Amino acid sequence: MNISIIGCGYVGAVTGACLADLGSHVIFMDIDKKKLDNINSGIAPIFEPVLDDLIRKNNERISTTIDISNAISESQISFICVGTPSDEKGNIDLSFIKSACSEIGKSLRNRNDDHVVVVKSTVVPGTTEGLIKRTIEKESGKRAFHEFGLVVNPEFLREGSAVMDFFQPDRLVIGSEDNRSRAIMEDLYKTLNCPKILTDFRTAEMIKYASNAFLATKISFANEIGNLCKSLAIDTYKVFEGVGLDCRINPSFFRAGIGFGGSCFPKDVRAIAKKMEDQGLSPRILKAVLDVNQDQPFRAVELLKKHIPDLKGCKIGVLGLAFKPDTDDIRESRAVPIVERLLSEGAEVLAYDPLAMERFREIYPQINYAKDAAAVLMNSQAIMILTEWQDFASLDYSGKIVIDGRRMESARKSAKIYEGVCW
Repeated sequence: MNISIIGCGYVGAVTGACLADLGSHVIFMDIDKKKLDNINSGIAPIFEPVLDDLIRKNNERISTTIDISNAISESQISFICVGTPSDEKGNIDLSFIKSACSEIGKSLRNRNDDHVVVVKSTVVPGTTEGLIKRTIEKESGKRAFHEFGLVVNPEFLREGSAVMDFFQPDRLVIGSEDNRSRAIMEDLYKTLNCPKILTDFRTAEMIKYASNAFLATKISFANEIGNLCKSLAIDTYKVFEGVGLDCRINPSFFRAGIGFGGSCFPKDVRAIAKKMEDQGLSPRILKAVLDVNQDQPFRAVELLKKHIPDLKGCKIGVLGLAFKPDTDDIRESRAVPIVERLLSEGAEVLAYDPLAMERFREIYPQINYAKDAAAVLMNSQAIMILTEWQDFASLDYSGKIVIDGRRMESARKSAKIYEGVCW
């Protein structure tokens, strides 16, 4: 089967490479030629473990183009994988979606055979049957479900383990309104052994948001309980070890610390909360989730000031800039507000991250960056651990003040003064 991937960011790159590994011919399309050049050279346009290997392994089934009409004309299925960021008010920004759908529609105008358009991008409920369907129909002059297929197929990929998540998914969600498109998608994924949820557009869209919102809620709940545990000298992680063994609850996402970041949770919680407000509903729980997450990083700075009340001129080491390990992604990283607060307090920041320093340098060129983690320890008065990179677990924190936002056991055992954010 020939498949086109519209948008070669995180979701598009992973989805396309994995579909090629399943045997399809994949055409990557993006307006950023550099991304396409990387793919042609066997290099993933984003950092993700084993993704480079997967692209090189399947290079004979992979091609690229900057021309969307060429991608559409040469494929039977097109996956929309463009970004859906938040605007300043928390609304989902659908400008990239609308632009992609407009170009897809124009490309379908002169096609006589059927074509299935798959919405992989995260969109709020009602978007596919509204803006997406309407835009493609207008630009193509064709009717959805009759002259072209339309499917919602949300992704559940975790950065750092996305390839494994694709091949070993918890579930596949296929939202469709016509049997033919549904059957094509089931055939495409027939080798993946997992529950397949067949539903309508809105339900498929909502499953994605409800999943991310609930996981974000678990994190903020753990942090709020963790803050109380800290004040009572209780080990939060022991508490949630006990809580997580309840079969009704599950232990995942109870890692209390400095909060969640990344490309999905913050924007998706904001977007679904705004959608609720648009429907005349009050998103009280989701607002609380966001409020706790916004405040949580600053608890780490307050703990630092407990030991160094005046940070002006102090050399503070920051270990970890990416929002999580095994990625160079700094979108909504908790390191951003922490570094911002340290600078406002007059501290001198020395930072290190195995992958994310260049991206972070684009935002904060004024701070210093170390060649390795050991240099941060050697040249700082206090250390803040903000990402749980495995590299940091083997360090000797002896003689240092350590403020730990990610529960690094080696730091807890060796630091001169150790403060966990929630333990």
